[in-house]
Amino acid sequence: MDVNAYQAAAKETAVYPKEMGILYTTLGLVGEAGEVAEKVKKVIRDHGGEMDDDMREAIALEVGDVLWYVANLVHELGYDLRYVAGANIQKLYDRQARDKLHGSGDTR
Repeated sequence: MDVNAYQAAAKETAVYPKEMGILYTTLGLVGEAGEVAEKVKKVIRDHGGEMDDDMREAIALEVGDVLWYVANLVHELGYDLRYVAGANIQKLYDRQARDKLHGSGDTR
């Protein structure tokens, strides 16, 4: 699925107070990312880090929820996913060309 088609479909299913869209989608994103982390943590704790197909599927579904919030947050910011994805890759290629993938800081 094209990322912008996904974003449009995600927007159609969005039910939240639009006047608080950025805040709502940001909080939802953090919450869902936490759910991904919890599932991975339990794989480590309960299964010695060994992941079976059911666990992979459960984590993938949570990552889908993360994607939903990302898509709607990007919309609330006035962008589309294709733009954000392209800008991110361009930034990473630029860092790679300058041997700056390692390190810290937004403007490296």
